[in-house]
Amino acid sequence: MMKSVFALLSLFSLLFFTSFMTNKHLPNKELPAALNDYLENAKKDFDKIPAERKEQLKKIASYVETNLKAEKKANLIFICTHNSRRSHMGQLWAYAAASYYGIKGVSSYSGGTEVTAFNPNAIKALTKAGFTITKKAEESNPKYEVTYANDAPAVTLFSKKYMDAPNPTTNFAAIMTCEHADSNCPVVIGAATKIAIPYEDPKKADGQPNQDEVYDERSKQIATEILYAFSLVNSGK
Repeated sequence: MMKSVFALLSLFSLLFFTSFMTNKHLPNKELPAALNDYLENAKKDFDKIPAERKEQLKKIASYVETNLKAEKKANLIFICTHNSRRSHMGQLWAYAAASYYGIKGVSSYSGGTEVTAFNPNAIKALTKAGFTITKKAEESNPKYEVTYANDAPAVTLFSKKYMDAPNPTTNFAAIMTCEHADSNCPVVIGAATKIAIPYEDPKKADGQPNQDEVYDERSKQIATEILYAFSLVNSGK
């Protein structure tokens, strides 16, 4: 009798442990610890994303999942007018989110309708979150190398128009991160789909006492929403 009870308890414990491990996301060893912890914390805010924004984010997930199944790759271009803040944040958080969930085949880009430069305040916020960002040269529109995972090559970031190299010119999802670019580009040439997830511009806080706080908040918002989108890929949700 005791042996039967012990056997049942052992089986229950095994099933519980298996279920727990199956439903729990394990830390991605390829992500820097700080970046992995940042994303673990961002997941806690999924329920704070407004329903209407979740519907747009589901479109990103659907595009990624469909293209990965059909072509083994999915291209995303995050677009904002100046390609200096929000679009770069979107590009990097897409790479980090895909890596976090172990999703292979995603290539993330950014661009604008004008050329400026990758903003230092955005760089500061992303660095604090866990990205390693290195400027390659001093110029008006510097190129930066960004490392986000141990098993992935560095990403080169600089301000460019969305149709400029190295961005793809066909078969990509155009993800509009600001209202100005969305309204001024009713059609994004070459895009397979256009998805609008506009964010408030942190530029309004430049030079203000709360500057860093605003940039950190915007980076966290974008990270949370892009992570949510990737959490739906292959999940059946």
